[in-house]
Amino acid sequence: MSVPTAACAQSVCAPLSVLGRDVTVPLVTGGEVTYAALDYAASAPALQRVWDDVAAYAPYYGSVHRGAGYLSQLSTDLFENARRTVAGFLDCRPDDQLIFTRSTTDSLNLLARALPADCQVFVFETEHHASLLPWPDAQVTCLDAPRTPRQAVETLERALAGRTASVQEGHGPALVCVTGASNVTGELWPVRDLAAVAHAHGARIVLDAAQLAPHHPVSVRDLDVDWVAFSGHKLYAPFGSGVLAGRADWLRAAEPYLAGGGASRKVTRREDGGVAVEWHESAARHEAGSPNVIGAYAIASACKALTEAGWDTLVAREERLVAEVRAGLAEVPEVRVLSLFGDDAPRVGVIGFVVEGWNSSHFAAALSAEYGIGVRDGLFCAHPLVRTLLGSDPQTQGECGAPEAAPGEKSLNAIRVSFGAGTPDEHVERFVNAVRELVADGAKWTYRTEEGRCVPAV
Repeated sequence: MSVPTAACAQSVCAPLSVLGRDVTVPLVTGGEVTYAALDYAASAPALQRVWDDVAAYAPYYGSVHRGAGYLSQLSTDLFENARRTVAGFLDCRPDDQLIFTRSTTDSLNLLARALPADCQVFVFETEHHASLLPWPDAQVTCLDAPRTPRQAVETLERALAGRTASVQEGHGPALVCVTGASNVTGELWPVRDLAAVAHAHGARIVLDAAQLAPHHPVSVRDLDVDWVAFSGHKLYAPFGSGVLAGRADWLRAAEPYLAGGGASRKVTRREDGGVAVEWHESAARHEAGSPNVIGAYAIASACKALTEAGWDTLVAREERLVAEVRAGLAEVPEVRVLSLFGDDAPRVGVIGFVVEGWNSSHFAAALSAEYGIGVRDGLFCAHPLVRTLLGSDPQTQGECGAPEAAPGEKSLNAIRVSFGAGTPDEHVERFVNAVRELVADGAKWTYRTEEGRCVPAV
């Protein structure tokens, strides 16, 4: 973990320029304020650099892999260069494939469709639904939530050792799916150690880097993972693209994720009237249809921008912001920060918490309506983890896990504040002060429940 430099400690390190930094929003109490976007874990604002790069390319947009014209060839080169840029960003191995998808969820669903027969999947109950749910054809073992990084490694060790001891010769392969950083607590997971355990037992491992890649460098080789998946919209690059990168053998052997143009190398008509297809073995095998060239280019632009900004500087500044938020929340006795691994665990700029006496939806609504601060409330598409942390039972769920509850009722969900390379210091300070004021003085406005959410009453 990097140590903040003296310069960063003195707020000399400036945030990266992002879109929306000057947007103002109305307050229910009157007037307007600059919007504090503190929901980076859901979708980070676009870097200005990314937007400028996309805008510069837009007039030259053309079909990819489809035309002989100049713009088509330029777009094809741009698309394939983006693939190489992202592969370099992830420090991929020479034989790895990098496939452009729609998102982390799409990437893991693609990998799930490429699993060999009889594959057994091991996943912790603490995972995001994108890692918990895509494995319909596999035997899934859901592991209990660990309370320390060491316990996570030991839990996986026992599970894989038990598998090896209980099956006959010729059993199917195994895959471990694990997050790099929790989307609820922000805590970093011992990915390298988990990968070592997986490989020691002949299993493979896929890293969900959706919350890790925007905050820390991710090296496929250094972590020794078999695949990595992440989303562009969390990496300051909107436009609906994601990445799955890693070993090619299972991907080449699998039926295409989508059947159609681009995935096929040769199509002929059989004598019986059917169609015979020869599929590509390259990444194109799983990129059927016209690809999202702007999305791929945006991800590559973001990868370049983060690399050029310098990870040491970015990580040091974020660690300072995390420390300031945690210190501010610790001064409010009614606030409980959620954690699996404890206060000393390293983490990224994602903090989940609850406030005694407040329904989380009510608290989040007041932060937005009265202070112009955007956070998230709910179960964050990680229902088992949040319920474990809150000690709650399943309830009737609203959108993405937000239980229906009126203001003032006991909270059955949580609040999440998240930030990153584009977050100004002022936004963090305003958030901490707003939490103090709301807890001390209560909301200044009245709120009602509408479709499961608390909203300002008219």
